[in-house]
Amino acid sequence: MKKLGLIAAVVLILGIPSGLFAGGSKAKQQNKTFTLYTWSEMFPQEILEGFEKETGFTVNYVNFDYDETMLTKLETAGGGDYDLVIADDYIIETAIEKGLVQKLDKSRLGNYSGINPIYQGQFYDPSDEYTVPYGAGVQTIVYDPSRVSVRISGYADLWDPSLKDSVGTIENYRVINGMALKVLGKSYNTNNSGDINAAGERLLALAPNIRLIRDDNLQDELLSGEISAGVMYTSQVTMVKMENPDLEVVFPKEGIGFGIMAGFIPSKAPNAEAAYAFLNYIMDPGRGAQCFEYLGYYSTFSASDPYISQEYKSFLTLPAGFNTNMEMIQNISPEADEEHTRIWTAFKAAAGQ
Repeated sequence: MKKLGLIAAVVLILGIPSGLFAGGSKAKQQNKTFTLYTWSEMFPQEILEGFEKETGFTVNYVNFDYDETMLTKLETAGGGDYDLVIADDYIIETAIEKGLVQKLDKSRLGNYSGINPIYQGQFYDPSDEYTVPYGAGVQTIVYDPSRVSVRISGYADLWDPSLKDSVGTIENYRVINGMALKVLGKSYNTNNSGDINAAGERLLALAPNIRLIRDDNLQDELLSGEISAGVMYTSQVTMVKMENPDLEVVFPKEGIGFGIMAGFIPSKAPNAEAAYAFLNYIMDPGRGAQCFEYLGYYSTFSASDPYISQEYKSFLTLPAGFNTNMEMIQNISPEADEEHTRIWTAFKAAAGQ
């Protein structure tokens, strides 16, 4: 999942020298250092500063660019170096399988009951033993009704000839390939090569309508009029609707793909105590609302929902009933993923991207 400006920023990975905290007074310093490993811009600065002031821990905020980078670093560290990691659902499943994640002691999480159960019991942590969800997103269509002649109610409408050279999409191949699969009535997570190839043919028919494919700040192109409709991340939808309330947001009738970012404590975290303290801190209802308004993603803490400002509420809380028509994008077989890569490359070429 991308954060706008957001989780898409490519940042430097900061290394932690293994001997930094060795011995004597430096060991005490380690006990008061909390190393948070996630994308940039995941928390308001006042949340980080408030945590430091209230607990006495010093936040060492370490960034990664892609989930795969995080996993490589965590494997190299043998599950150590970092106290809390926040990453995407599919990579967390892999980290758990590799033994890089420790089970949570929920007795140390006084605010745990405030989690929205919609975001629990998911494929990457079916028994909720390892993770705390922190933000969720769905793939959403947004369009400008003043510049579109067709009423858009689902993904299939993006193929309408009237939208030639006017549609923008995010650059997530599983999401966009999956969009074509949903139009065909298939699962995002099919391993059937015939289904994936059929989706590829469907995408080639969409290519004339594509104006651009881009992850970063796609919402700006809708505001400027460069595109008339777009398939966007939740945080982009939040930002574009706040800027122009006249834009229409569509939850595609074919079904909604969604993903969850979640926090976990690595198996050999140097300071798990600080990780528990931070999780409790952000799961406070008021502070959770502050975080979600900053992120622009759906609130995963039910306890925070009443504290979300009215202007944000319709964007940050999932509409009632939509959890019955959602499917998470999950890991698939290497062979199926290779097919996805092939059809994505062909689609981008046909779209001139």
